[in-house]
Amino acid sequence: MLRLGCGAGFSSDRLGPAVDLAREGRLDFLVFECIGERTMAFGHRDRLLDPKRGYNPQLAARMRAVLPHCRAAGTRIVTNMGVANVRAAGDVVIAIARELGLDGLKVALVLGDDVTDLFGPEARLDDHPGGTVAAVGKSVAGANVYLGADAILPALAEGADVVITGRVADPSLFLAPIQATYGWAADDWPRLGQGSLVGHLLECGMQVTGGYFADPGFKDVAGLADCGFPIAEVAADGSAVITKLETAGGVVDRRTVKEQLLYEVHDPAAYLTPDVTADFSTATIDEVGRDRVAVGGAGGTRRPERLKVTVGFDGGWVGEAGVSYAGLNAEARGRLAVDILRTRLERMGAPYDTARLDLVGVDSLHATARTDNAPVDPGVADVRVRAALRSDDRAAVELLLWEVESLLCCGPAGGGGYRGQIVPGVVTYSAFVDRSRVHPSFEVLVA
Repeated sequence: MLRLGCGAGFSSDRLGPAVDLAREGRLDFLVFECIGERTMAFGHRDRLLDPKRGYNPQLAARMRAVLPHCRAAGTRIVTNMGVANVRAAGDVVIAIARELGLDGLKVALVLGDDVTDLFGPEARLDDHPGGTVAAVGKSVAGANVYLGADAILPALAEGADVVITGRVADPSLFLAPIQATYGWAADDWPRLGQGSLVGHLLECGMQVTGGYFADPGFKDVAGLADCGFPIAEVAADGSAVITKLETAGGVVDRRTVKEQLLYEVHDPAAYLTPDVTADFSTATIDEVGRDRVAVGGAGGTRRPERLKVTVGFDGGWVGEAGVSYAGLNAEARGRLAVDILRTRLERMGAPYDTARLDLVGVDSLHATARTDNAPVDPGVADVRVRAALRSDDRAAVELLLWEVESLLCCGPAGGGGYRGQIVPGVVTYSAFVDRSRVHPSFEVLVA
């Protein structure tokens, strides 16, 4: 029985539960899924600023914490933490392995997801009203195709202890170890569909063990502060039991599994992945013990001939600033501050006509002074005025922050706690590319 664990479900997921799995999970594979469309584009942005960056910022911390346990237990790691700079990520892991004395550790780099060269000005975009890259009017930061399990399989066959990828479809990260372990054929569509179901259930981490599921008073979950990541015990036919460590908080039951099964799935009968057109509509979900749910019955048909691509563009600068108002009449003072900002920004014209102005919060400043959960007196609640702007002109963004900070004396009484920041921005759009134009490869590094 293959034991497969999830060590992260998004880029900034917790570290502790992954260490618990590495140390106590008796896993064959530990998978870290850490890329979304936005984080992929941010990876390109970071690499453009520094060619040694562009991988997941938590890569070093995660590897330093789990590698000794994984090496001791014979657990292999698969992760997409390479983001937009897989080679730099590989260098980091090799350096950590040598630092920890893990001689001979094999790190495979899966390459070929970067297809930026295919996206010139006339390349088609699927979800932009102008229809082309040129119509966006911004420079391309990078374009990445969603690779499938077939791009990872050669690295696993080579015996890699750690496999680092860039953009790979989320369930494919988990399907590859299952397919490699049981030797499924590349066109065994029913098993690939079932394996993709297992991967989909694990890919979001604590969403299937109660984290994202919890809603107090409606869906209560015990021990959520110590919630654990999921484990799948996978049989040769792809059927599996979804579970967690007995010592971990959270819950795995039919409800958590059902919610995750449908999460981000537009058509459960035809869920498109690079590996298979999966059919989850026939899946069975049965509780077979405490925190143990058996899943099976999924199927699949031929994989799509086109692969999805995320195209990231330089989004200019994003500025955000805020001022808080607390105490009696706080909401009215906050609304007056927003009115002042709106009037002044309207006079200034573009790009300020696209600025966002919000009133945020009902009990943030006073929460630290309260010792109970009694309802907040509306008369002494607090609000925060928030202003945000995206522009290619940094000076324009700086001026917005100046306007917000000036409210401390020029706006309503009692404003305080000003904070402002400006960060590089990204925007993303989607496209498709014929599978025949994508050529994944891999390289192996040894510590």
